[in-house]
This record gives sequence, C-alpha cells and structure tokens, in this order.
Amino acid sequence: MTQNNDLATAGASALTKLGTSTQPNAGSRLLRGLLLSAVLLLCIGAAALGMVQPAQTEPIPPEQSLVQNVLPFPLSADPTPAEHSATAPNTPYVTETRIRSGDTIATILRRLDIIDSGLSAYLAKEAKVRFASKLVPGRSVQAATDHNGQLQWVRYFHTPTSSSTGEPTVKLLQINAAADGFTAEELELPSEVHIEVAVGTIERSLFATTDAAGIPDNITMQMAEVLGSKIDFFRGIHRGDQFRVVYENRSFEGRPAGPGRVLAVEFMNKGKSQTAVWFSPDGKTGSYYNLEGESLRGAFLRNSIKFSRISSTFGLRTIANNQAWSGHHPGVDYVAPTGTPIHATADGVVQLAGWHFGYGNTIILKHHSKITTLYAHQSRFADGITVGTKVSQGQLIGYVGSTGWSTGPHLHYEFRVADKPIDPLSATAAMPAATPLEPEQRAEFAQAVAPYRQQLQVLAKFQEVVPEISSVAVR
Repeated sequence: MTQNNDLATAGASALTKLGTSTQPNAGSRLLRGLLLSAVLLLCIGAAALGMVQPAQTEPIPPEQSLVQNVLPFPLSADPTPAEHSATAPNTPYVTETRIRSGDTIATILRRLDIIDSGLSAYLAKEAKVRFASKLVPGRSVQAATDHNGQLQWVRYFHTPTSSSTGEPTVKLLQINAAADGFTAEELELPSEVHIEVAVGTIERSLFATTDAAGIPDNITMQMAEVLGSKIDFFRGIHRGDQFRVVYENRSFEGRPAGPGRVLAVEFMNKGKSQTAVWFSPDGKTGSYYNLEGESLRGAFLRNSIKFSRISSTFGLRTIANNQAWSGHHPGVDYVAPTGTPIHATADGVVQLAGWHFGYGNTIILKHHSKITTLYAHQSRFADGITVGTKVSQGQLIGYVGSTGWSTGPHLHYEFRVADKPIDPLSATAAMPAATPLEPEQRAEFAQAVAPYRQQLQVLAKFQEVVPEISSVAVR
C-alpha cells in the first residue's frame, strides 16, 4: 500500500509541473498531452492497486447429505450371541478359561458354559484323552460353539511351548463334536516368536534382579547354564554385576506361549565381560559361542542342576546322618527340592543305574579318558535310563531326592578319574572346550552375530547413560 501511494503522489506532482509549464508552443503541448495521458493512466493504476484488496480464500463447505438406511434387524429384548452372528454362521464363538488349582473337568466345562453329559462321559472314559490327571494350573482350555449354540470343539493347550519339530510350536488336544459322538486328535501348531531385550544390575541375587525386570525364570536358568563354564553362579555373583540379554518369547493367537531361547547375553562379573551368542549354521542345530567365536560348550558342565546352591564342598568334613561318621567328602552336594531335574554333565554311557549302598538311587556315567561321574540320592531315574544307555551332555537323567544316607533332598555329585574322586569344580574348569568353529564358518558366524553384537552395545550404553534404572525389559 505504501508503494502504491508513493506512485500516486509522484504522478500528481508530475501533473502539477506539466500543467504550470511556461513554454506553450505546439511541440510542447503535444508532448505535454502525451505525458499527461501516461501519468493519468499510471495514477489510475496506482489507485486501483491501492483500493482493490486481494480476495480472502474461504473454505468451501463440503457437500453434505443425510443417508438413512433402514435395515431389517429385529432383536429380542434379550438378544443371544447367535442372533448377533446371523451374518456369519460359519464363524465359531470361542470362549476360554485358565485352569485353576483344584479344578476338575466338570468345573472347567461349567466355566465355559458347556453343558453336555455326553462330553463329560467321553472325557472320563476315553483312555486316549483322559487328561484329568494332567490338568496344569495356568494352562488354557477353549470351547467353540456355532451360531446355534452347538458345541464344535474343545481344546486343551497342554504343551504351550515345544520345539520337537525344530520350530517353535504349541501342542494341544482337540475334542471334536460329531453327529455320532466325539473324536479326539493331537495337534501341533506353529507359534509366533518375538525378540525381547532386558538389562539388570545385581542387588541381591540373579533371580531377584531378573524377576524385577520381568525376565522369565527359564531365560534366567538358560543364562546361568550358557555362561556356567565361565561364571560360578552359585558363589561368584556380586552386587553391582550387570547383564544384558536378548531372548525369544513366544505367543499363539495372542496368548503367551512361554519363553524360547537365549539369543545373546553379556554378563559383567567383577568388571570382566563374558558373552554368549547362539549360532546355528544349518538353522536346526547349534551351540553357544562368545563374540570372538570360541565355543562355550565345555567338555563337562560345571553343574548337573541348572540352578541350586552348594551345601557341602569337596574335602574333609563331618557327615551327620543316621550312621553318624566323619571323614573325607568325595564330591559336591547341591541342595534342591525333591523332583528337581538332574542333567548329565558330559556325553557318556550309563554304567550303573540303581541302588548303590549309602548313595541310594545312583547313576554312574562312563566318559572318555577313564573319567566317570556319579549322581546320588535320586528320587527316581528319567525314562529310558538303563545300563548301557548312551546319554548326551545336558540330557535329563534323573530327579533330586533323599534316598540312602541322606538327611534331606539334595544331589551328591562326584567326578572320578581312574576311580579316584577329585574336586568337580576345579576339574571341570580345567577341561578343554568343545570343537571350535571351522575356518570356513568364521565369516558366516561374524555375519550372523553382528546384530546381536550391536544390540548388546546399545544395551550397555543404555545402562551407562541411565544407571538409576537397575532392571528393565523391553518388549
């Protein structure tokens, strides 16, 4: 606007000067006329610019119309689910409940609103599907009905986490309703795998820290087992130790299906970093290595129980039992509840599986180089464990008990060389590692573990930047 007013003022001044000229000849009159016309046009244009305002853009309201569509959908005063599903008669209605302590088949079916005496009778008498004695609190049971309220099937998720096929699956028993009764089938369906990460700083114990971070106990036990050849998780954990872990968690149709495998873990023990990553060259079998590619699978596991505490070490001591004698204790005792799984510490062959004097129920495994290991006071042996059976490292061989000369549930473990007992803790630490990676596998290993290396670095930086957060899991 200021520019336009200046133009108008300049034009008016020019008009004044031209109008008062003192040389009225013909040439000047013609020139003055032309200039007057030009200036006049300029003034008109400037005035027009000063007066006309740009049109303001106003939003154009959208076209609106009321569409009213009346659908014939009669509902009773108390509509049933079947009436609401009239448009999808083939979609079953699925209800679910979790098994509670003390539940019976009858109480479970009642919570599922299933009233069918024929089904109850079938479940009670059919030997193939009698799972009343296998009801595990926390496991899920589902029932599906059609749009008429007729039962279609009942599912019991008895094994929410399985890897029997090499892939994560869910095992379930499905009872199908048929016109002439019921049929049963075992199903194994694929589950979904989610990757989760967590960090923690030890305050009281490893389990207390992982519980605070929401890490499943199974993952905690795997951490202790994987790094057991490098860290003494019974006596060597200290306040201020840190860990970061990457692991699998599984789900099926949106419901938790249990933890999977530890994929990578770093444990800072007394300021020293110990790492482990899972490497599977063929995608089916694999093992754990540190980030430098060195195998963590020792010739012998440090412990045959995944997590426990040592109540008595190797050496001289007084043994208080029903025989009351004192002398040399030839092994290590691990306190654990009755029924705790016992695993073979190395590949071997069963040399003894039975009652063995004061040792009670005992298993002796024969290994290479005149080495034998002894597992005493067991409550029972695992299925298939007999003399001559070949076992692999980590295989379940029995369960903790208190048989023989024992004052309470525990495992007595001995490590013998040429029938002479030696300290298992020092012996296993000195054992060589398993077969290392082949040179041609090194490049594949480096590529496979690169993402885990990066994730562990990011988690370590997080713990450094936010030290006040002692335990946290990210899902």
